Amino acid sequence: MKKLLALAALPVIAACAMPPRGVSDENLAAFDAAVASIGCDLASDADYQAVGLQTGIGRAKLAEIAEYRVATDEAVRLSNGGVRLVTGACAPVPEAPVAAEAPPVP
Repeated sequence: MKKLLALAALPVIAACAMPPRGVSDENLAAFDAAVASIGCDLASDADYQAVGLQTGIGRAKLAEIAEYRVATDEAVRLSNGGVRLVTGACAPVPEAPVAAEAPPVP
């Protein structure tokens, strides 16, 4: 019975993404600010270099943080293999509804 309960809890535990080891809240905030400063997409070597220079975080750890952001729905995967942040300064702006034209006044 205990084994069954433990197995039932696995999906819940797996759904709780943890930041990469050694990454602080300050590192995450710096990552978000740096990625926002380059246009919200992290895809090319130049992107990783720019974010790395701003944050002091190495490329491997930046990739881990990007994966964490995807796992927590704070970023989406791009077709080119990169990621786009979708929170904070990078949150998509909803399009304003187009106002209908007023009928002509007689």
